[in-house]
Amino acid sequence: MYMRMEELYQLIDLRLTRWMAANGLRLLRLSLGMIFFWFGFLKFFPGTSSAEGIATKTIEVLTFGYLAPRVSVVLLAIWECIIGIGLLIGVGMRITLFLLFTQMLGTMTPLFFFPAETFLYTPWVPTLEGQYIIKNLVLISAGIVLGATVRGGQLTVESAGN
Repeated sequence: MYMRMEELYQLIDLRLTRWMAANGLRLLRLSLGMIFFWFGFLKFFPGTSSAEGIATKTIEVLTFGYLAPRVSVVLLAIWECIIGIGLLIGVGMRITLFLLFTQMLGTMTPLFFFPAETFLYTPWVPTLEGQYIIKNLVLISAGIVLGATVRGGQLTVESAGN
């Protein structure tokens, strides 16, 4: 009886692992694309993006005040929508990921430019805005995983003998 339960567990585990290996990268790409497109699209409508304020302040610092706040938000919206569309359709992944990583560099800078707004106690207790920025480490990691596939890399299921 115990052996049959163990065999059943192994069979289910193997099937689930194969499904995850077969679908995980596509789901990661699509969900990342949806996030970028959705959050970018919100920026086209003033006051709808919770990141609008910190984004405009950051872009103002990065461009030495050259871009007007509304122009910078529209440019950021276009940039994020392009990343989202590139991920959703899965073409031009090298340029899409380059745009993603460049944009992510910019999104991390408020932690350094505006620590009073991004941390209650620097660097250990982030504000809600700080948490919003720090979670981008997951998006960066997702981009790295997808970047490993641009030359044909893929997830595989290998038995480790357990």
